[in-house]
Amino acid sequence: MTIKYQEKVPSPREFCEMRVKAGLSPKSLKAAMIALPNSLYGVSIRDGETLVAMGRVVGDGACNFEVVDVAVDPRYQGRGLGREVMEYIDNYLSSVALEGSYVSMIADEPVFYEKLGYRLVSPASQGMTKKFKPNS
Repeated sequence: MTIKYQEKVPSPREFCEMRVKAGLSPKSLKAAMIALPNSLYGVSIRDGETLVAMGRVVGDGACNFEVVDVAVDPRYQGRGLGREVMEYIDNYLSSVALEGSYVSMIADEPVFYEKLGYRLVSPASQGMTKKFKPNS
């Protein structure tokens, strides 16, 4: 195993494939092609040339940051790669977040993120979502 770390987002195709492998909701290739270049920060972990873990930060770069798309290939889970993705993300956030900046995420595994210092905001606040249908 030759693990290498890259501070960049994966290709759109790799991104879409990794989300499905890791059990996250699927995204269209078209959406990935638009979204990934608009990331504030990304980290990719590879075994040779194969993407095995990833994560991104999106937002406006000052007031709001959102941690998204943290995913590890199931064959590589349990090796600390998710924690390493988050260490890269936290280092980035530490270098750019200003006093009053808001860092948020939708945590599928809150216990994992709590171990890294993140805290649930409920009951003071609640996460919300709304699904939109694409225009024909």
